[in-house]
Formats: sequence, structure tokens, C-alpha cells
Amino acid sequence: MKILFLDQSGKPGGAELCLIDIAKPYQDSCLVGLFADGPFKDLLEQQYIPVQVLAAQPIQVRKESSLVQGLSSLGQIGPLIARVVQIAREYDLIYANTQKALVVGALASFFTRRPLVYHLHDILCDQHFSGTNRRLAVTLANRASLVIANSKASQAAFLEAGGRSDIVDVVYNGFEPAVYQHQFDPIKIKQQLGLDGQFLVGHFSRLSPWKGQHILLEALAHCPKDVTAILVGDALFGEQDYVQQLHEQVALLGLEEQVQFLGFRSDVVSLMAACDLVAHTSTAAEPFGRVIVEAMLCGRPVVAAQAGGAVELVETGKTGWLVPPGDALQLAAAIANCRQQPELTKSIAHQAQIEASQRFHLSTINQQIAQLLSRVRLQHQS
Repeated sequence: MKILFLDQSGKPGGAELCLIDIAKPYQDSCLVGLFADGPFKDLLEQQYIPVQVLAAQPIQVRKESSLVQGLSSLGQIGPLIARVVQIAREYDLIYANTQKALVVGALASFFTRRPLVYHLHDILCDQHFSGTNRRLAVTLANRASLVIANSKASQAAFLEAGGRSDIVDVVYNGFEPAVYQHQFDPIKIKQQLGLDGQFLVGHFSRLSPWKGQHILLEALAHCPKDVTAILVGDALFGEQDYVQQLHEQVALLGLEEQVQFLGFRSDVVSLMAACDLVAHTSTAAEPFGRVIVEAMLCGRPVVAAQAGGAVELVETGKTGWLVPPGDALQLAAAIANCRQQPELTKSIAHQAQIEASQRFHLSTINQQIAQLLSRVRLQHQS
């Protein structure tokens, strides 16, 4: 099957990492078309996945954009649509991996009569999307042959926003467990960080208000001094002001010796393996929560915000702990509980590792997607 994958980003976020895993089995007959250049293109090339940057400059429309802002980008999108239409005629199926890709892919599908698949990596709610963008996404997605939602939470929000129930299926992100189960030396890594002997809490996400790094900092202020944190990630999408706020919060709370900002790192798995606990602190519902599963696969205990896809991944007391979003005191209590009960915490982390390796194994997930895509192709041919 020849598939044209479309993605708006030049930077590797969760949706993009998922796309690498989905596209790889089709690398001999697919093309990934990007709407922006950047390190994501390099990652695809490293996996020998054919890729082209199709737009001269990134599309200047964001999830919260208004109708006027959206209309102002039409002149920019026009040439991109024309190019995608030309390319799509050589493929059996168009696979839109992001919302901007959905807009372009839906129009290309209309002009080429190629079936459209939309991979929904977002919760379509007013916390993340303007009303205009939400309505546009649902209207176009309803014209697709298939919508793949990355969690039941994403599926529910899609249906609530007016999405068609007959075209949506839930498929979780897939992972290769072996990638996360190398033998690392946590003590050595802590020594390299200057955190030897500390109880280390890791936070792995871009620095953004809704990712809730400020909640973790507030929780640290209620923890013993031997509880330290590393924040792995940096700002994207013009959120540098938040980074400055985090640094000011660290100074205000006197946490300079307990917090390290590590920025974007390529050694995430080894850093995660060195953590005594991985914290997920999103203040709004997370569509899926890749970092939660990655921590589980590393054998690290997880405490996560009790909303969205995270609720489908973590069972309190069995595979981790859930705390109310934005509740720094309960997060601090969960951290203290893990610190004080190391054997129980280790047992729960081990159980989570076993379950995650089974539930989210990449081969199983790719098989589910392959079956869905084959169904779409057969429906289109009949």
C-alpha cells in the first residue's frame, strides 16, 4: 500500500514520534510530507523513511487562532495544497497526522478522490482549541474514511464535538520495549548530574503552562531537601515567558539546589532510568501521555495527573499513582509516599513495566493500524 503521510511540524513532538513508528513498516512505498523543515526531518531520514518538506515556510495558524487569522493564511496554504494534490495522485491513501495536515489532506482527498485517514492526537476541547478550529477539525474529519484516536479520551471529545461515531477507532501509541530496557547505572548518571544520594523526580516535557512544571516546583517546596527534580525539555511555540516564570519561581521558593533545567536532551531514556520517580503534571487533560508509558517501560514509578488519557494508562496503587490536576499538595504527598516506601514503589513500577510492555508493544499497535488501513483501502475499491 502506497501512503502519503502529512505532518505540519518540523520539530519532533509526541505525534511526530508516533508517526515515525507508523510509517516505518511502509518505508519502501510511502512518503512523509512535512509543512516545515527541522529536526523531525532528520529523524525520519535516520530511519530511512522517505521525506520531503512541502512548504516554503511554516503555516502561521495555531490551535487557538480565530477565523480571521485562519483566513489570512489561505494565500500561504494554496500553493501547498496544489503541491500535495499533485503528489497524492501517486499514492493510494492520504494519512493526516496533525490538524493542519488534516486541512490540506482533506482538500487533497477531495481533488484526487484518494481516501483520507486522520490520526487524532488531540483532545478537541476549548482548553486547547478555539471554537473555529474545533469546528473545522470535526467538519473535515467527518469527511475522512477513518479517524484514529490515540485514546478513549480523545475519542470522547471528538464525538462530543460532533464527530461521527462510525468512522473513529481507538489505537494507543506503540513502543518498542527493548529501547527502554537497556542496563543503565542510575548512580553514575546521578553523579554526573551532581545529584548523588538524592531522591530524583524527573519531568519530561516541553516547558509549557499546561504541562504544569510549576505544579511540580510548588510540590517540591513541600518536600524534604533531598528531593530534587530535573526538568527535561524546553519551550516551543513562543512560550519563553513561561520558562522565565519557572526560573523566578525556583528562586522565590529557594529551590536552586533542588532543581535542574536540562533543556532538550537526546539521552532521555538514560535520564529517565536514573529517576526515582517520574512526574506527569499536565493541568489540562492529556490526549495520551507518551512520557507515562515511557517511564513505565523504563521500570520507573509514575505519578500522573488524573485526567484525559492518563486515566487509561495508570491505575493507582497498581501501576502508579493518579493525583488531581493542579494539586501540588497531593503531588507532594505522592512523592513522599514513594520516597518512604521504596519496596512497594519498586513492586508497582515492575508491574507497570510488564503491563506496558504488553499493552503498548509496537508490533501489536502497528498490526491494529495495518488492519484499519487495509479496511479503508478495500472500502474505497468496492
